[in-house]
Amino acid sequence: VKMHLFAVSVLLMLAFPFIMTELDSFSSCLDSFSNEKPPVIHDILENSVSKDQNRYKLICQEYKGRIFFATLYDTGNKIPIFSAYKYTGKGAFTRPKINFLFVMYSTLECTDYPFQQAQDNDYKNNNIRMSRGHLFPSSHAADLETASSTFTLTNAVPQEESFNNGIWNIKEETFQKNMNENCLSNNNKVVAHVLTGAIPGTEKMKEKVNIPSHMWMAFCCYNKKKDSWVSQAYCATNEANSKADLTTESLSELQQFINVKLGKEVVLFHDMLKTLLIST
Repeated sequence: VKMHLFAVSVLLMLAFPFIMTELDSFSSCLDSFSNEKPPVIHDILENSVSKDQNRYKLICQEYKGRIFFATLYDTGNKIPIFSAYKYTGKGAFTRPKINFLFVMYSTLECTDYPFQQAQDNDYKNNNIRMSRGHLFPSSHAADLETASSTFTLTNAVPQEESFNNGIWNIKEETFQKNMNENCLSNNNKVVAHVLTGAIPGTEKMKEKVNIPSHMWMAFCCYNKKKDSWVSQAYCATNEANSKADLTTESLSELQQFINVKLGKEVVLFHDMLKTLLIST
């Protein structure tokens, strides 16, 4: 059995442009987080440390030798809990036409890879209209390489197709517009920190990959015109006739919603709950 698994791993290595990365720390990608402070999820992620390193992996997502964003990955459900990135404006490029990449972790044995994360075949012919939904969307990337780095299976969750291509896509565009208009730093550059995440559901795709019940996103940034920090949040059900969960789209409301759904105390952006809400 071990030899068979090793052979499978070798074939995977030859078939995919693997990404090598570390999983024990966010130290190489702290700039993906506001004030370089990752979120806190009680009993999962505290003080930038995974409380269960066998299950929850801290990934600095690397592509072509550069680190672009951060992901907290749940190997039990085979989906990311969140991805975090710095938004600096949309670059002038077309969406890359590349396959989703399988991530190789330098701290795991080769035979562990197929069991630690979702695989591309999990999304094919699933008969339930689930697509690979980006957490860090390529449309929010500053350049082509950054956009390409988002096509990893550790940055994707099963997302209902019409939801992914419909209201979720519209909200990604709305957030982008609001960040471009409201997130100007003192040197007149667009800078915002974004968190996008998934709340695990009760169903699985191909009896393996968890299908999130809800998707959420939030950003915070400094607005030099208002001389204050501003934010916006969104959360909705992951289904065809998706329903928005937040009435105010405030960061505090989103955080409270996630607290209830996960049954755990959550802090998304440290010291940012009193940010000014961007009206939609």
